[in-house]
Amino acid sequence: MANLSPGRGIEVKYIIITHTHLDHLGAFQEVRAKLGAPVAIHKLEAGFLPSPPELTLEDGDLVSFGTVSLKVIHTPGHSQGSLCLLSGKHLLSGDTLFPGGPGKTWTPADFEQIVRSITEKLFILPDETLVYPGHGDDTILAKEKKEFAVFSSRPRTPGLCGDVLWLSS
Repeated sequence: MANLSPGRGIEVKYIIITHTHLDHLGAFQEVRAKLGAPVAIHKLEAGFLPSPPELTLEDGDLVSFGTVSLKVIHTPGHSQGSLCLLSGKHLLSGDTLFPGGPGKTWTPADFEQIVRSITEKLFILPDETLVYPGHGDDTILAKEKKEFAVFSSRPRTPGLCGDVLWLSS
């Protein structure tokens, strides 16, 4: 937070929330109060915030600031309003896609939904797209596509959900 304090030459234009799970919202009120920037979130997640956002987002929306534009990609599965943000060949994937697998799901239906989100909306992006997840290490889309191909070529365990890894689940 100290690095983003007013007066340090950094102007935060938006606070964009990828989903409303506690590990992404723990300091929400403090960050919002300190930065004073408008909050943006997918419309399906807006009601879970402690106070209303200034901007609700939908699939395909653009959020622009300076020379940067972020395309909103709605990727339900980890949560119903999960979203990713794409700028050129850089993807902020929130908790939708991690190195080696999807974000955690709580039901088999959620797992099928996150797989559809990943295969239909993320895997159509160029192989060289760099992926920056909400936690942990970065990855590249080509690697994730190859690992998913191995996963999808094998029979699936009925009722699969939870923390799934493409190569060991």
